[in-house]
Amino acid sequence: MIVNNKKRLVVGMSGASGAILGIELLQILREHPDYETHLIISKGAEETILQETDYKVAEVIDLADKVYDINNIGAGIASGTFKTEGMIIVPCSMKTVAGIASGYSDNLLLRAADVTIKERRGLALATRECPLSAIHLRNMLSLAELGAFIMPPMITYYNKPISIKDMNRHIIGKILEKFGIEVNGFIRWCEG
Repeated sequence: MIVNNKKRLVVGMSGASGAILGIELLQILREHPDYETHLIISKGAEETILQETDYKVAEVIDLADKVYDINNIGAGIASGTFKTEGMIIVPCSMKTVAGIASGYSDNLLLRAADVTIKERRGLALATRECPLSAIHLRNMLSLAELGAFIMPPMITYYNKPISIKDMNRHIIGKILEKFGIEVNGFIRWCEG
């Protein structure tokens, strides 16, 4: 029997602006062969990928080790017995935030997040919306109180970014740091 010793990380992409962040996160995770990515892409994310990037959905799918149909509630990642390091949803729409916060697990993306919370694993949400309504803030607070990392992709200036790619890498570096994953080129405060 062959045993896979890779650490599993679930990656979700939902239909908010910022599809490139999910794509670049998957590309960076390919630089870490000790991690195995398990990807779920919502229909909204597929549309956003096509609208915001030059990538085809099939190219994004090829970046992951395993890919799941969002309607497959019976997939391994829907169970707490499927061992993972946690889950990252990037970008994370307010619809997805609301579904997770209310426990409305009607698709695999929401169910995998629900499992991540109940198993007390790391859950990072790169939430996208501006401005935020009181509803959005309540939902995010509810998830933060359960231990989720709420990580809107905020631009930083102390790292002196030259390009959008620099800004994206910094955001992804902050997200992956929550899982103990170092990103080349990630500049910390007072280290640049």
